[in-house]
Formats: sequence, C-alpha cells, structure tokens
Amino acid sequence: MRGAALSGAVFSPVEITSASVQRGDVIQVGGQQCRVTDLFQLPGGAKRLVFDSGELLTIHTGSRFIALRLVRVRGGDPTHALSTRRYRR
Repeated sequence: MRGAALSGAVFSPVEITSASVQRGDVIQVGGQQCRVTDLFQLPGGAKRLVFDSGELLTIHTGSRFIALRLVRVRGGDPTHALSTRRYRR
C-alpha cells in the first residue's frame, strides 16, 4: 500500500466475506495489495470486486479473506487506537 495513513486513522486487519466486504478494503491478491473501488452483487450471494487497478475478483459465499480496513479514530493518538480500552483516554 503506497502513501501514508490519514491523520486520525489506522488500517486494521479484518476478516471479510462476500457479505462483509466494503469499498476501500485492501486485499492482498497474488502478493499485490489491491483496494476495492466498487462491488456488484451476483446471484447466490457472490460479489464481483473491482480494484483501483481495473482488475476484477469474484468472491463467493464461502470465500474468506483478511483485508485491511481504514478505521477512523476520534481524538487521541492513532497509535493507541487498536490497543485495549485501558490505554485509551
């Protein structure tokens, strides 16, 4: 992934399926990180993902991936955004 994270935001790893994938998720495919720019619902619960490079990927209901998702942090230090509540202020 090129570029720095936005101030007040961090990328968090999340498990995604065809039901939970969102625009902006970053999925590693073939060793290359690809950002989802658009998605289309297909029959049977599958989705076709469109990446910023123009490539397409179809994921089915049984497919599971780990993606990076941008998590916005309100106030405080983004480095502690994913730490336990004890360290948050």
